[in-house]
Amino acid sequence: MSPSVPLQEMIRAIRSARTQCEERGVIQRECAAIRAQFRQADNGGRSHNLAKLLYVHMLGYPAHFGQMECVRMIASPRYSEKRVGYLGAMMLLDEKQDASLLITNSIKNDLSNSNQYIQSLALCTLACMGSAEMCRDLAPEIDRLLRASNSYIKKKAALCAVHIVRKVHDLGELFTKAARSLLTEKNHGVVHGAVVLITELCERNSETLERFRKTVPDLVQIMKGLVISGYSPDHDVAGISDPFLQVRILRLLRILGRNNEGASDAMNDLLAQVATNTDSTKTVGNAVLYETVLTVLDIKSESGLRVLAVNILGRFLLNNDRNIRYIAMTSLQKIVGTDHNAVQRHRGTIVDCLKDQDASVKRRALDLSLALVSASNIRSMMKELLSFLSSCPPELRSQTASGIFNAAERYAPSQRWHIDTILHVLTTAGGDVRDETVPNLIQLITNTSELHCYTVHKLYRALLSDISQQPLVQVACWCIGEYGDLLLRGECQETEPVQVTEDDVLDVLETVLQSHMSFPSTRGFALTATMKLSTRITENVDRIRSIVSIYGSCIDVELQQRAVEYNALFKKYDHMSLFCSAAICIWMHLNNVQSAGLSPPLCGVSQVCDLLDLLGGSEQPLQPSPALGSTAPPMPVSTANTVGGDLLDLLGGLEPTPITLLFKRLMHSPWLNTDLKLMQPSTLSVFSVVATVTVYEKDGVTVTLSCEKQSDSGLTVTLTASNSTESDIRGFTLQAAVPKSVQLHMKAPSGDSLPARGAAKVTQMVVLNNPNKVA
Repeated sequence: MSPSVPLQEMIRAIRSARTQCEERGVIQRECAAIRAQFRQADNGGRSHNLAKLLYVHMLGYPAHFGQMECVRMIASPRYSEKRVGYLGAMMLLDEKQDASLLITNSIKNDLSNSNQYIQSLALCTLACMGSAEMCRDLAPEIDRLLRASNSYIKKKAALCAVHIVRKVHDLGELFTKAARSLLTEKNHGVVHGAVVLITELCERNSETLERFRKTVPDLVQIMKGLVISGYSPDHDVAGISDPFLQVRILRLLRILGRNNEGASDAMNDLLAQVATNTDSTKTVGNAVLYETVLTVLDIKSESGLRVLAVNILGRFLLNNDRNIRYIAMTSLQKIVGTDHNAVQRHRGTIVDCLKDQDASVKRRALDLSLALVSASNIRSMMKELLSFLSSCPPELRSQTASGIFNAAERYAPSQRWHIDTILHVLTTAGGDVRDETVPNLIQLITNTSELHCYTVHKLYRALLSDISQQPLVQVACWCIGEYGDLLLRGECQETEPVQVTEDDVLDVLETVLQSHMSFPSTRGFALTATMKLSTRITENVDRIRSIVSIYGSCIDVELQQRAVEYNALFKKYDHMSLFCSAAICIWMHLNNVQSAGLSPPLCGVSQVCDLLDLLGGSEQPLQPSPALGSTAPPMPVSTANTVGGDLLDLLGGLEPTPITLLFKRLMHSPWLNTDLKLMQPSTLSVFSVVATVTVYEKDGVTVTLSCEKQSDSGLTVTLTASNSTESDIRGFTLQAAVPKSVQLHMKAPSGDSLPARGAAKVTQMVVLNNPNKVA
């Protein structure tokens, strides 16, 4: 292919290339020829070569080497070359390139040219790629052309002024007066450009907006002329007179009438006329009606006009075009909060859109349906939403479930209906609900004491049917653990009586524990529920022990920790009732029930000692404490026991010391009834005893000893010394001696001087190890 082939021949050669490699070869050869001709001083085919280069650029190949050729051709006196040069500038140049500044003077000269088509080329190029610097330099020329007598130039200048206002906001005032005068033009193109320019000015300056509110009567008059005018072949589109201008005027009226009653009143009649007289069978008419609806809903319009606008959107919902249905629901979603009753009239049509095949329409219909739920229609709407939940796409299940939960929480007609609705969602789409659903439902069940029997029966049946929905299984396990006695009783007024044995309940929980579908957290719920049942059943405690002991070596650390602690309880107590009664005593004590004159009974001393030794290790018996309501003096104790009592005073200042330690353990126990507000199923911690004892206090020097049990044979002791005298003590050391059976390791102290007045303390850590566990 020779370098001088016409543009058509090059296009034909490129299209006939059978491979991408062949196409690149054709383009590379042609670009090489174009470069060679660009370097020639006298080149008569420059416009021809630049046109071919622009086609290459459109195909995505590099054509930046033609930028300077564009600059040279714009400066050419020939129109044919200017046209291709300006086209190349719009395609190859932008405001970020320095070459664009070189054409500023050429554009300025062409804006003053007597040929309107050359002026048009300059205006289009400036409006397309003019930088902020170019706009500032050429803005006076554009303002001059806005006042020209040529309508063709004025409409181009108006659109160019829009670009300048967007680039340099401060130049808006320059075009305000000219834009106002353009509204009186007869030419539709000029009026269209003026409306676009005024819209841009009003959106960017509030003072300009107030100034142009005076033009509302003029805009209304122009719009009425378009609506009632007869057939005009120059402007008619599918029976609508210049719909593009109508849409632009409606958008400007929406801006001018927003938050202004005077401007809104001036356009109410016009909007009603457009809404009733526009043909809605064609897409063009629907475009005008849609802009009319948006204007009505955005200004301070009359209530009847707003209802008319909502009805138009309701008709859009019946349209076969999915795009029209989509924009209708989008608009209804914005106004459902302010015009709820008007939107409610189209509830049936909106719900029918949930069955649409288009995913976008279905999502919008779901948003709108959830927004329409109220106390008066909660039952009917929830029936539709639950039906939709069972067949909706997976990507919408989470949103649907969350919306149903929120609506049920706000408008539930009864507690039983609320629980049934949530259980239905968990049964249908339990895997798609949010994490907080489980604790929220547990709280709801806990607060509804009259429905405990009904709920545990219903959850038990759901657990028998399906254990794949993990949130449902978790709630069911918790409920069975809490209210298993109601399930075993078999009497429930709300449901048919079902005889459930202890083995049946344990079989279900064991199935959950062994299922491969169960999450670790679900197994934790099931294991805790199994443990709770040991206080509610009488014949299968040994089976519960065997189930719990299996998980003492589970690979899951959380589950293993629960099982180990539960096994420790079983080793110490034959029944959990003692544990719960002790918890009640402590709970009443810490809530100051004695202030009301009550004297709750306390457990025996030996029982309290056993409770303190939940994980073993207590060697010394504890002295009994006086009853909470008693005024008798405490029994005398020995020095050793006094130190032990201090060690047990973990919370400090609470009088019976053993109960203080027990409460600290019970606060983190998952086994207590939720009515005590002590259950924390996600937290099971093994606490070691930490206590501080003063072992030396003389001549202003105080030494305290803090012990922390690390294991059955390990103990960490922290020695802390302080000086309350008026002078510093230097060369201070701490020494310790232990029996031969105990290994001692003293770590480095924090210092060897004690500052006066307790300004700082010296600490030293001592690690004791008793491998043979000698008493």
